[in-house]
Amino acid sequence: MSLSDRILHTPRRMANSSKTEKFQLHVPNLEELCQVLESGLNKNFSDVKVSVTDCPDLTHEPFRFPVKGICGKPRITDVGGVPYLIPLVRLDKVYNMNLVSKEVELPGAFILGAGAVSSKTVGINGELMPLVVTEAEGRPAVNGSYFSTINPVDGKCLQEKYSDRFHDCDFGLLANLYACEGKSGKVIEVRACRRTGEDSLVSCMRKTMEQHYREKSVALGGTFVIQKGKAKIHIMPPAFSICPLNTNEDVDNWLRHFEVSAPLIFQTVMVSKDPGLDLRVEHTHGFSHHGEGGHYYIDTTPNTVEYLGYFLPAELLYRIDRPTETHNVGRD
Repeated sequence: MSLSDRILHTPRRMANSSKTEKFQLHVPNLEELCQVLESGLNKNFSDVKVSVTDCPDLTHEPFRFPVKGICGKPRITDVGGVPYLIPLVRLDKVYNMNLVSKEVELPGAFILGAGAVSSKTVGINGELMPLVVTEAEGRPAVNGSYFSTINPVDGKCLQEKYSDRFHDCDFGLLANLYACEGKSGKVIEVRACRRTGEDSLVSCMRKTMEQHYREKSVALGGTFVIQKGKAKIHIMPPAFSICPLNTNEDVDNWLRHFEVSAPLIFQTVMVSKDPGLDLRVEHTHGFSHHGEGGHYYIDTTPNTVEYLGYFLPAELLYRIDRPTETHNVGRD
């Protein structure tokens, strides 16, 4: 099947009149994908096991998600994009999880992933860790999301439960999201300990799929826990830059970086190959129950780190409000 056959330009539009594009992803057999991932992860970690298992009840510790699982009509979406943040911010770019669920043709979906808060709601810039059961007929949305900003008192990470302060399901600028019915079912379990290579868990998994599946686009969404060790994260400053951020160095100097400690719960979306939709091919945010969270880069304790994750390949990809003017700056 050619690329033009698999990209379907749909007429649906969100409230901000953005266009949604739909793409059919390659969905490997779970057992096959386990073998592929285990082979790649063994080159980056000293102790690896990848297997098909029943999804654990994610309402329990340490996750505390608002649904039991990540199964049921899995799909991903890339909303907006980094070009709406840099070189200069587009404050008009505000989205809503309930509308996103309709755009991905799954009203009432459970959505997790990585994005930015709406500064119109929060008042400042920050990192969003979405965990939302979107509204359905006769049922309001349940927003279990977290967000992290810079504490104005001490300049450190300030993580909060979104619903403790706000009552909407908005977000701003950009997000990479995994949507499903929130059901129990079979998933891929990844256990990896003691990192020996240079790649993060997410980068290693994505690059492994890219090398194996080559021209096919395979996407994974899910959650993982750093059970032992520490990780490097960033949080965007409360104020958007008034000077254009034109290079990765500019962006790196603008961001605030932190080292955070386990246990850390992350949500991730990754795509092995961009099929021509200007995707952010991997994006991971995480939170904790001790007040630390943000955008994940990599663990900082390779000799002791322990990962446990649950993932599922997505069937469909939806590109919402793709920027017409783009660049590759600030996508790490």
